[in-house]
Amino acid sequence: MSIRAAGSVVLVGIALLGIPRPGNAAPASPDGDFPVASEVRLGGDEMTTRMIIDFSKKVDARIFTLANPYRIVIDLPQIAFRFPAATGESGRGLIKAFRFGLMMTGGSRMVIDLTRPARVDKSYMLDPANDQPARFVLDLAAIDRESFIRNIALENRVREPAAAVKPPVKSDQRPIIVLDPGHGGPDNGTKAASGEMEKDIVLEFAQVLRGKLEKGGKYQVVMTRSDDTFVPLVDRVSLARAQQASLFISIHADALPKGEGDAQGASVYTLSDTASDAEAARLAEAENRADVIAGVDLTAEANDVADILIDLAQRETKTFSVQFARGLIETMRTATRMHKNALKSAGFRVLKAPDIPSVLVELGYVSNKQDLKSLLAVDWREHTADSIVQAIDRFFTTRLAGGGRGNGQN
Repeated sequence: MSIRAAGSVVLVGIALLGIPRPGNAAPASPDGDFPVASEVRLGGDEMTTRMIIDFSKKVDARIFTLANPYRIVIDLPQIAFRFPAATGESGRGLIKAFRFGLMMTGGSRMVIDLTRPARVDKSYMLDPANDQPARFVLDLAAIDRESFIRNIALENRVREPAAAVKPPVKSDQRPIIVLDPGHGGPDNGTKAASGEMEKDIVLEFAQVLRGKLEKGGKYQVVMTRSDDTFVPLVDRVSLARAQQASLFISIHADALPKGEGDAQGASVYTLSDTASDAEAARLAEAENRADVIAGVDLTAEANDVADILIDLAQRETKTFSVQFARGLIETMRTATRMHKNALKSAGFRVLKAPDIPSVLVELGYVSNKQDLKSLLAVDWREHTADSIVQAIDRFFTTRLAGGGRGNGQN
């Protein structure tokens, strides 16, 4: 088998992996048709470290490096990860920890956090033999920061453009609401002590909310993700803008780090250049790292991000966002416990569409036992989703009565 390298990009197998974009992807095969990754083993020390991954069959892989923090990214065809529980939470040698998950239909990703700068020394795939699975071998060697950055510069990687978004149906004048379940794929978000992950909790809630909104028939509903897929923050905003959305609701669940006490209740956040308090600043910083966690090169963002940042001064959109947030808190109080300071603001990247009223809803704290019990309860999801629908109905009734347009054009 040949291995081809360009800078620190390594192609394992016979060809560079071509991951299809969501808009062009072929229908997903049954789960059993995907290659299965069953085990990972680490060996070595802080100078040289080896990672071995067992697969049910040979796969191609594309490997590249990212800085700040130091990471190795492995792009794969769509994989069914069947690793033992807690795999990747700790590492060995040059590998601090690693994450894995679906990035898009047809493509998965592993992101390796490094303890220091390192290069890919060797990378190859072993054929299955003597009842042994196919094995992917990755050898890492420690290098200095200057060499690490030089290797990245030599890669000359081009980021796949954002997926083509299906334009809204022109004949349908109903307002378009974009629901944005946070995280996904290799980005798990927060994690409860009992193992439940934020990305799963918020996706289940968003699906319930979508069902209720669609059943009412008043709105068109678009999801930024409808499965365990990672979507870059800029693409979530771009999707909402391309759809000419009238409202953007990002859905999350918070957690307090160990040793920082306990907190409980839901909160609603709007965009602000200055955080309303230290907790809001902490949360925004954590959420804004989603792209870094999933190994996305933030220096290659879409060009319209610059326009978004310039247009943040649009006061009307901010006013509508705060108006909706206040009404949302009022209706949610009838269904769930709210945080003592329920309305907050900070510089969330995902709320930066200049022409779409946008809020980020923290449903509760997975670090709080009572909140977690609610977040996992079917009845709680139903009642809380109903309260959000009520707030959406009030918001659009008020806007239309006041002469505001319901098609997202403020």
